[in-house]
Amino acid sequence: MIATFKSDFLNVLSGRGFIQQVSEPDALDDLLCSGKPVTAYIGFDCTAGSLHVGSLVQIMLLYWLQQTGHQPIALMGGGTTRVGDPSGKDESRRLLSDDDITHNLAGIRAVFDKFLSFADGKAVMANNADWLNGLNYVDFLRDVGRHFSVNRMLTQDSVKLRLERQQELSFLEFNYMVLQAYDFVELYRRHGCVLQMGGSDQWGNIVNGIDLGRRLAGAQLFALTSPLITTASGAKMGKTAAGAVWLNADMVSPYDYWQYWRNTEDGDVVRFLKLFTVMPLDEIARLAALRGAEINEAKKALATEATAMVHGRAAAEEASATARKTFEEGALAQTLPTVEIAQGELKSGVGVLTAFHKAGLVASNGEARRQIKAGGLKVNDAAVTDDKLTLTGEDLSPEGVIKLSLGKKRHVLLKPV
Repeated sequence: MIATFKSDFLNVLSGRGFIQQVSEPDALDDLLCSGKPVTAYIGFDCTAGSLHVGSLVQIMLLYWLQQTGHQPIALMGGGTTRVGDPSGKDESRRLLSDDDITHNLAGIRAVFDKFLSFADGKAVMANNADWLNGLNYVDFLRDVGRHFSVNRMLTQDSVKLRLERQQELSFLEFNYMVLQAYDFVELYRRHGCVLQMGGSDQWGNIVNGIDLGRRLAGAQLFALTSPLITTASGAKMGKTAAGAVWLNADMVSPYDYWQYWRNTEDGDVVRFLKLFTVMPLDEIARLAALRGAEINEAKKALATEATAMVHGRAAAEEASATARKTFEEGALAQTLPTVEIAQGELKSGVGVLTAFHKAGLVASNGEARRQIKAGGLKVNDAAVTDDKLTLTGEDLSPEGVIKLSLGKKRHVLLKPV
């Protein structure tokens, strides 16, 4: 059942399936209807050079916050990335150098320009390194740490699950929840931020921040979490055989990104249209009524609209047109993703396993062998049956490329240079 609120923001989230939990929903709803913009934030640690599809729900929360007249803060975890969030992890994250974190932060920043307007302070890009990296340890323990009960910290899922499984949890990671709570207080003091949002696995951490804000600043703060999204078959969002589905075009091409959404399971199409596009709900309802083969039209709409959000309308339409030429018109579209290979390397012969791995269609040679046994790999539309096959210049098409295919929907052109 969809809850009804007075505020546009909560009504949008409720209608599109974004809400898992809200602290004091009536008080938050009243605040959102007060006529003054409400400031809210979500934190993103800088563990890679791009965010991936698994972060999209959180990005869309900030998008809808701004679209309904409020101020979002995208908090970059330049400080907390040095510690590592243990939530949902069976082992410690790899510690990154400061140079790695700076590089990753630059890649992540670019994503938010596609979703948020930062002009005239309409949105804020903050970095918790600004206040965490310079903390005095003893002062922090005295002023902030004294408000945290170790007994209660041990009941947090991020800690409890590790201990129950007898998996090591470092003292460094144990401090993460304290730092995240302190972030909320700092953003309240600096920007008047009163709402923290995140995935449902962050509920305990966010509530810690609410409690710390009350103790240190006498503030009334709020929490809102969204469901953790899995596919209808139970798979984790944003993972494929070739790896994560990144949001930056230099890591996953707009065409491959379009194909990821085009391959959505039938049972997920309507839910994903609500979460990952801005398509009106009445139009989504029309697509939801499609049955049989017609559901492919809904999948194409999802792919195009989701790709437009991240890569722009022109790139989305180009990806859609490329797919249509490739699959519906049978043409070898020159706009398919292309991977360059040295002419000398091709002249000497390139192993088929290496070629598919180089093209990013498989994650490893072992995965390529399994796909060959299952009949899943093709070269120039011919099934590969021998994992020792070597590709040479003789395999070039009249267009001067070699077409590599994984299944029916993923293709890459190998082009000698």
